[in-house]
Amino acid sequence: MKEIELLGPTAWAESCGNAQLKATAEDFQVDEVLDIPLTGEGEHLWLWVEKRYLNTEEVAKRIAKAVQVPLRQVSYAGLKDKLALTRQWFSIHLPGKSDPDLSALESEQLHIAKKIRHQRKLQRGTHSGNGFIICLTQLQADKEALNERLTQIASTGVPNYFGLQRFGFEGNNVVQALEFANQHHYPEQRNMRSRLLSSARSYLFNKVLAARVLNSTWNQVIEGDILSFTESRSFFPANELESMDNRFAELVIHPTAPLIGEGELATTETAFQLEQTILEHEPSLVNWLQAAGLKQERRILRLPVKSLTWDFIDTDRLQLSFTLPTGCFATSVIRELVSLQVDDQCTF
Repeated sequence: MKEIELLGPTAWAESCGNAQLKATAEDFQVDEVLDIPLTGEGEHLWLWVEKRYLNTEEVAKRIAKAVQVPLRQVSYAGLKDKLALTRQWFSIHLPGKSDPDLSALESEQLHIAKKIRHQRKLQRGTHSGNGFIICLTQLQADKEALNERLTQIASTGVPNYFGLQRFGFEGNNVVQALEFANQHHYPEQRNMRSRLLSSARSYLFNKVLAARVLNSTWNQVIEGDILSFTESRSFFPANELESMDNRFAELVIHPTAPLIGEGELATTETAFQLEQTILEHEPSLVNWLQAAGLKQERRILRLPVKSLTWDFIDTDRLQLSFTLPTGCFATSVIRELVSLQVDDQCTF
């Protein structure tokens, strides 16, 4: 099988140095941002959970077992990293029941920091973003260059690549997706089907984004582009941008690339030709995704990095703090700064 390139070039060719990521869970902290006023009453118990070295699905299983409810009654907004210290909301549907004893859940890996009632369950994708506190250790880098690069990122954003963790260990999700696509077949297991379809769409998106990075248009509007707001799934043609120029410069509106599904590409002219040229190299994956009945969507090419601050700790540690929209990857920010050494268990 041909070699699979999962990530494209960085926006800036030169790395500022080297560092290690995730020496400990505390080096990679994620806080879910959820802008929902909780009422304090209702048949859904919401839990603010702090976890280490556990994935979100495992926590949901532990909650269901401790409370003695079916797993389907436990909900969460999004998946969080396993090899990290993360805080996120879960909800449990408990109609007619009082608050359960949650003490059995407490461990070094899991802590229930808060609980509150609400009328509705927590829906997937409800959170508005994720806040990150990341410490890069064993830093060997030019600090002046890092300061300049970070200042640039704060004002211009970074290419919005899907991170390597989207593609599984050594890109195995994409390898499997290509095998199924070449056989014109889909996995029977629902979870596996969803995972491979998602990885295939992400892989094709990254290829289009890589081409836009190479020609320096990932953060510019070209003829025929389709644009979108940062936190919106709707999109509109670039010829409507004239009255919104300030919002493009302010990183509120961005060019997009396709998440392949049914229907034709929304772009025209130069943008269409670029996307079509890239996708023609992957006909089996494109046809496979279109035949799966997925709705064609768009994803922003430029990732704004909000509230970015940084602090050099000692001589070999750099702490970063920033917020990203949902579905975006902190490693897309970090790879624009330094070349990473990671724990053998990490998929970054």
